[in-house]
Amino acid sequence: MRAETRKARPLSKITVDHEDDATETTVSAQLDSTHIAPTFGELGVRDEIVRALAEVGIERTFAIQELTLPLALAGDDLIGQARTGMGKTFGFGVPLLHRIATEGSGTTTLDGTPRALVIVPTRELCIQVAGDLVNASKYLPGSRKSGLEVLSIYGGRPYEQQIDELKKGVDVVVGTPGRLLDLANQGHLILGKIGVLVMDEADEMLDLGFLPDIERILTMVPERRQTMLFSATMPGPIITLARTFLNRPTHIRAEEPESSAVHERTNQLVYRAHALDKAELVARVLQAEGRGATMIFTRTKRTAQKVADDLVERGFACGAVHGDLGQIAREKALDRFRAGKIDVLVATDVAARGIDIDDVTHVINYQCPEDEKTYVHRIGRTGRAGRTGTAITLVDWDDVPRWQLIDKALDLGFPEPVETYSSSPHLYEDLNIPEGATGRVRKAAPAAAEGESRERPKREDGSKPRRNRTRRRTVRGKEVAGTENAAGTTEAGSSETEASEAKASEASAEKPAAAGGDAAAAPARRRRRRRRTRSGGDAAGQKDTSSTETVSTSAAQ
Repeated sequence: MRAETRKARPLSKITVDHEDDATETTVSAQLDSTHIAPTFGELGVRDEIVRALAEVGIERTFAIQELTLPLALAGDDLIGQARTGMGKTFGFGVPLLHRIATEGSGTTTLDGTPRALVIVPTRELCIQVAGDLVNASKYLPGSRKSGLEVLSIYGGRPYEQQIDELKKGVDVVVGTPGRLLDLANQGHLILGKIGVLVMDEADEMLDLGFLPDIERILTMVPERRQTMLFSATMPGPIITLARTFLNRPTHIRAEEPESSAVHERTNQLVYRAHALDKAELVARVLQAEGRGATMIFTRTKRTAQKVADDLVERGFACGAVHGDLGQIAREKALDRFRAGKIDVLVATDVAARGIDIDDVTHVINYQCPEDEKTYVHRIGRTGRAGRTGTAITLVDWDDVPRWQLIDKALDLGFPEPVETYSSSPHLYEDLNIPEGATGRVRKAAPAAAEGESRERPKREDGSKPRRNRTRRRTVRGKEVAGTENAAGTTEAGSSETEASEAKASEASAEKPAAAGGDAAAAPARRRRRRRRTRSGGDAAGQKDTSSTETVSTSAAQ
C-alpha cells in the first residue's frame, strides 16, 4: 500500500478507435505535464472510499484510473492495460467496492455470499490486492457488523480457516485459480451471486497455465455481471478470452509519450560477469551510495536460497522468497521487507509480478531472465509511482545469446555487455560505490536474548561453578554406594572406589563353581570372554570355551 501523496498524473492525448465489428472500443492516453489529474471524489467515488484512501496519502488518480473509473462505475466491461506500477489495482478495486456497497448500482444486497471476485495468478499478488481492498473499504458497510468483508483464498494455507471465513459471510473474494476452483467444487465457495468479476495480471495466468481453470470458473458465475480484465501485456489468447467472456468491452491503454516497454525512469546497467565472482560483485553493489530496498532475482529456487544465505553471512539484512519455502515463511519475508526490517530480498520470478513495494531503489538480475517479458516484469519492481530506480543485469558468458535476444526485442542498446568484475573501476563509477567497499559488511554480533546467556555465570573469585549434574559409578553394571555427586550428596574418593572394586573381585573369586559339583575341589569360575570367530572357529587360534564345556558335560553323562 502506498503511504505517500501521489503526484498528479496528467493526460494530454486521448484517442478512441472503433473496430469494424463494433464489439470493442480502444482508448489510448498519453501523459504530459500540463494536465492535472482529478481526485477520486471528483470522479464520483463514495465518500467512505475517498476518506480511506486519503488516510494513506492517495488523493489523485493515475492515468489508468482516470480512464477506467467513469466506465467501471457505470458497470461497463473493460480491458485495462498499463505497465506495472501504474495503479491498476485501484483501477478495478475502487469501482468494485463502490458498486457492491451502493444500492441501485446493479448488484444485489450484501448477505454474506460473495458479490465480487478477483482472480490473480500468484499468492503474493493475492495478499497484496486483498490488503489494498481492505484498506480502501475500512469505512464501507458490509454483510457483517464489522463492515465489508474481504477474504484472500490461495494455496499453501489450511482449507479449514478459509472455509470457516466463508461460512461466517464474505463480500469480496480475492484468490488464485487452483484454490478457488477447489472450494467451488466442494460447495464451500458460492459463485452464483457474483456481480463484479476481475482478472488481474491475465497474461501471467496464461503463462502459468491457469487458463483452463479460469474458463471453468467463468462458467460458474452469472452471465449478467460486470467483467474487468487487467494486464501489462495483451497476447493473443488473452484477447480471445476477453472477447469470449466480456460484453462489448472498452480497451483502455495508458501510456507516456514515446513510451517503451520499460520505465524510462529506470537506469539500466548490463554487465558480463563470471559466475564465481557474482556474489562478491553483488556485495559491492549493495554498498552503493543511496541504495535502499533492493530485490535480487534468480532463475532457480536453489540459487535464490544460496545467494540469500551468502549475503546474510556477509552481514547484509537479507531474506528469500521462492517455491521451496513454505507459505508462512514467504509471507514473513515479504512482511519484513515491506516493514524495512530487511533491505534485501532474493526471489525467483514468482515474486516478480504484483509485489507492490514502491520504495525499491535497485533491482539486480543475478541470473539472466528467460525472455523479454520476464525482464520487463523484474525491473518493473523499481521506478514505481513516479520514482527513479536502478536495474542491474549480470549476464554469464553462456547467457550472452539469450541476452542478445532480449536486448533486440526491447531495443535496449546493450547487445554486448561490458566484461565486469567486483574490482572493475567502471563498476564503482557507474553505481557510486565507495572506494573502500569490500565484499563483507562488519556488523556487531547479535546480543543474547534478555535473561539468557551463552556462558555460565562465574563465582566472585572468577572461577566457574561446578556443573549441577548427577554422576554414578558402577562395577560390573551394579551401582557403587556413596558415589553420587549431585548437589547435597557425597562423593567417594578414588581410593574408596578402588577398595570397593577389589572387595567385589575377592568375593566373586571365593564363590563355588557350579551347583552339583564338589564345592571344595571346584576351581574358581573363570570369567568368560567373547572372541571373534571366523566360520565357527576361533579367529586367534584359541579354543571355543562353549564347545569345550559341552564336550565335558557329555563325557560326565
